[in-house]
Amino acid sequence: MRLRIVDAFTDRPFFGNPAGVLLLDGEFPPDAWLRQVAAEVNLSETAFARPLPPGGEADWALRWFTPSAEVDMCGHATLATAHVIAASGLARGLIRFSARCGILTAETAADGTITMDFPTSSLTPVEADPAVQSALGAEIRSVHDTSEHIGDLLVELADERAVRELTPDIAALRGYARRGVIVTAAAEDPSRGYDFVSRGFFPAFGIDEDPVTGSAHTALAPFWAARLGRTSLVGLQGGARTGRVAVRLAGDRTLLTGNAVTVIDGELLTRP
Repeated sequence: MRLRIVDAFTDRPFFGNPAGVLLLDGEFPPDAWLRQVAAEVNLSETAFARPLPPGGEADWALRWFTPSAEVDMCGHATLATAHVIAASGLARGLIRFSARCGILTAETAADGTITMDFPTSSLTPVEADPAVQSALGAEIRSVHDTSEHIGDLLVELADERAVRELTPDIAALRGYARRGVIVTAAAEDPSRGYDFVSRGFFPAFGIDEDPVTGSAHTALAPFWAARLGRTSLVGLQGGARTGRVAVRLAGDRTLLTGNAVTVIDGELLTRP
C-alpha cells in the first residue's frame, strides 16, 4: 500500500502541517488496523480514503485518525488527500468527500492551490475556565466555544507576541475535556501578508501542538471577520513550523485555500 507524507498549507517542504495519506482500493479495513497505522505514522493526522461508486453525492469516502483517536473533521489532512488524488491523476478539478461531518469538497486550481469547502463553526461566548486560564498562563480577552464537529475552545489573547511566546502547561491541558484549545490574536503588522495568528494545542488527542489546523479556521474565519469587517482573510498558524490559510466566509460555509507538497512517498508493507 502506497503511503505519502504531505506537508499541507505550505509550498515548501518541512513547513506547514504534515499528514499521512493512504488511498485504499476497497472497503475500509478494521478500525483497529487504521488506528495502528495512524499511531505508526505518528503525525497529528493520517487520512484514509477510498473511492466510491460513480453517480453518488461524493467521489471518495474519507476518514482521519490522530495517533490515538478518530476525529470528525480535519482540514490539513483533507488538503493533503486532495493533493495526492490530483497528483496521482485520479481526479481533476472538484473532488467530493463523504466524511463524518458531512460532504466536503476540494478543488485544485491551475496554480496548484487547493480550495476546500467546509461548514462554518458556530461561536458561543463562554466564561474562561480557571483551569484553562491557569494552563495557558496568559491574559485572556475572550473565550468562545465552537461547534460539535470541531469541539475546540477558541481563546483570544492580547496580541500577536502573546500567541507566539505562549508556553502552556501541556500536562494540565491534557486533562481538558474538549478536543483542544486554539489561541489567537490580531496580526501586529498586516502588511506581512496575514491578518491574524493562531496556535493549536490538542494533548488529549495525542498532539501537544498542531502546526496548522484547517478545521479550526472554520471558527477563526467568522471570529475575525466580525472583528475586522472583511470576509476574506489570511491566517498564520504555528510555533516552530508555520503555515498560511486563506479563508473566505460564505455564510454557513467557509472556504479554506492553501498549498501542499509531498515530502515522502513510500510503501506500507503490512496489510490488514
